[in-house]
Amino acid sequence: MDLTANRRQVLAGAVAAVGASTLAAGSALPASAHGSDTATPFPLGVASGDPLPDAVVLWTRLVRDRGLSRPVQVGWQVAKDERFRRVVRSGTAWARPELAHSVHVDARGLEPGREYFYRFKAQGHLSPVGRTKTAPHPHARPHRLRFGVASCQDLQNGYWPAYNGLAGEDFDVVFHLGDYIYEYDPDSRFADRRHTTPETLGLDQLRTLDDYRNRHAQYKGDPALRAAHAAGAWVVTWDDHETENNYADLVDELDSGAAHQTPDEFSRQRAAAYQAYYEHMPIRAHLRPGRDRMRIYRRFDFGLLARVNVLDTRQYRTDQPGPGDLGPEPFGAGNTAGTLTGDEQERWLARGLVHSPARWNVIAQQVMMSRTRFPNPTGQPPPTVVNLDQWDGYMPQRERLLRLLADERVDNPVVLAGDIHSTWISDLKLDFDDPASPVVAAEFVGTSISSDFPVAFDAPLKQANPILNPHVRYFDGLKRGYLRCDVTRESWRTDVRVVDTIEVREAPVRTSASFAVEAGRPGVVAA
Repeated sequence: MDLTANRRQVLAGAVAAVGASTLAAGSALPASAHGSDTATPFPLGVASGDPLPDAVVLWTRLVRDRGLSRPVQVGWQVAKDERFRRVVRSGTAWARPELAHSVHVDARGLEPGREYFYRFKAQGHLSPVGRTKTAPHPHARPHRLRFGVASCQDLQNGYWPAYNGLAGEDFDVVFHLGDYIYEYDPDSRFADRRHTTPETLGLDQLRTLDDYRNRHAQYKGDPALRAAHAAGAWVVTWDDHETENNYADLVDELDSGAAHQTPDEFSRQRAAAYQAYYEHMPIRAHLRPGRDRMRIYRRFDFGLLARVNVLDTRQYRTDQPGPGDLGPEPFGAGNTAGTLTGDEQERWLARGLVHSPARWNVIAQQVMMSRTRFPNPTGQPPPTVVNLDQWDGYMPQRERLLRLLADERVDNPVVLAGDIHSTWISDLKLDFDDPASPVVAAEFVGTSISSDFPVAFDAPLKQANPILNPHVRYFDGLKRGYLRCDVTRESWRTDVRVVDTIEVREAPVRTSASFAVEAGRPGVVAA
């Protein structure tokens, strides 16, 4: 059965049906306000996210060709059916210019663990219909949780056929682990994928609030991404490119000249980036416009089956050790004061793990945790290097976390990551150099939606991993896609879902590899 076509047909049918009918009786939608401009104000689609047992965040943003300068009243509805014959919640919200006419509705009073459909109305127009799902009751014991893991979608590098596949998976939730947009200047081999032009060209980065808003809107305009958002609830977190490559707290990227900024200058850029991110995401967060801080680390419980701790490893991290991404391993080993999370988030994570009632305990975050040695590409000593922008640059904190998992006997820990544009499936060990060291967790690192992994690195890594990284069970740097995770009380299965090309908008999705973890036995095995 072609699930992608099935899901897309359902949502398309729902859009057509509500567009041709009158609204459900008793709705709280505002009266029609048709103007001379009949273009829809919903070109960026709709999205939902941060599901709780009784609530979900509903998102849209109004955009008109002639612009909007005043607050606009927006109606919303949540129904049990895609034709909105059984509306269960409705209301109005204001789309305000100071937040780019974005709308965040925290729809409360919903039933746990069930599917809903939602839509908006503004200026006489109905939005597309979105599907969403609430989390199970906190004390429920669901038989199954199915979710996707995605990251890294450089629009300029190619199209997103993987999102067409993801839209048809019938997931309970999708976790997006960062690099939702890229900040680089326009430069693409595809004429229709060139980035928006920032206020200042030549810096290869965004600076202003309008820069970030325009880039987010461009990405949200992609039909495959809109379909994936409309198909189900997402939980999002950022990495670096939503602001600037490889930044750490208020430390600017390692660049020079006009592109380099002082902490005060970068603070203003980060405030703009964080605000635009909030304006374009279905996220439950407290934004204070103009502030360079916004807490987005949070956790989600899916009954007693799984607890997912979603981290932020950019906003609070100390600067990377060493002069660049790749560097000698001692730089990371000696980084005793270094942190990816900051002290407060590290304590929050520890409490959430130690006191969790869940069968599976998940750490969903941005960068690969497994110790990963690479052959030195320079050919100079040392013979191997590590990526200091990952947990390899912060080894003492990694050791503390893995030791906590072991000493506190945290039930079935699993780490999820993205960032590196390739698939890595690994065992996490207390001592990566000791073959007898116990495995304490499994790690699944998903490839990118479209961002590049250097093709020249693929074959050498496949050849070197059995020697340099024997705890790595699978690696592939050639394919783009996402992870599909299927979790029961007895086992965890991860399918690597890939497309063979990003040169075209439509391409079939297939499973290239499958791995499993048995509850009570943290090692990864082929499925």
